[in-house]
Amino acid sequence: MLAPNEPALPPSHGGRGSPTGGNIVLVTRLSVAIRPPAAVVATLAALPRPPQPRVTWSAPEQWLVKLRPLGHVPADLVAPLTDALTAELADVPPARCALGPATERLAGQWLGAPVAGLDDLGAVVFDATVGLVPVTHPQPFRADVVLARGRVPAALAGAPIAAEWVADRALLVADRSAPGRVRLDDWRSSCCGAEPGFPGTAPRTGCSSVPSAAWTGNSG
Repeated sequence: MLAPNEPALPPSHGGRGSPTGGNIVLVTRLSVAIRPPAAVVATLAALPRPPQPRVTWSAPEQWLVKLRPLGHVPADLVAPLTDALTAELADVPPARCALGPATERLAGQWLGAPVAGLDDLGAVVFDATVGLVPVTHPQPFRADVVLARGRVPAALAGAPIAAEWVADRALLVADRSAPGRVRLDDWRSSCCGAEPGFPGTAPRTGCSSVPSAAWTGNSG
């Protein structure tokens, strides 16, 4: 699943695996993900981030919850992926997400904040994309916000954290990060069909499958 010089992800992330490049022309590393809202980002930012040797703390723009990593995907699959996600999510209700209750050490190489409530949405995303991006390494679904990577000591885990929000869309996110530079572009957004109906939920905007300004095809 990993390409040289790109951020690592927990092997359990994304649920069901990632594609192989084969002999096709690759563009960039894509994932289907959701972004926590500003209030949840603020909660994550309040966690302690002590300096640790061989540990890299994630930047806030990296705080995604990945529903499925797709690996390196050719440009001509971006539109079909978007169409498939839009069609499948049209009849799916938004998901209530629960962050916490504490940070966890994942495989000794990641520090994550677990997110509950996304199993059904993750299954829909998998079904929508597996025909276009086949599985090569099946893995159980797990939803986390990755907070740190590297040789994460066990003592870093266990920090209490709690937050809730409603996920009403899935994003196609391009990771164009390089050593010393984080760059994640939200290329396309596909929304769940029904309005959330949860108290305190703001009306949804930006629910079109029209590409964002970041979509530039094969450009780096």
